[in-house]
Amino acid sequence: MTAFFDSLTIVDAIGSFGALIVVAAYFATQMRMMNSDDLAFPVVNLLGSLLIVCSLLENFNLASMLIEGFWILISIIGIIQHFRLRRAR
Repeated sequence: MTAFFDSLTIVDAIGSFGALIVVAAYFATQMRMMNSDDLAFPVVNLLGSLLIVCSLLENFNLASMLIEGFWILISIIGIIQHFRLRRAR
């Protein structure tokens, strides 16, 4: 197990932290601690996905890059939608 942790790079740590952020946001919505309509939800997801992409740029995986690309796009749409609805009120 020590050899595994010794082989991890800073890029691995950044990607892992991003994954934890995305999972924490999802968990928080399921536990009703965060509302998916709040601005924080897409912002947190965007941050997490960007960190995962940093890791994927070093250790590329097409399937993971595709899902993160869509996750980023959806998060940006959610942020835009939040401000569009806020302005309409």
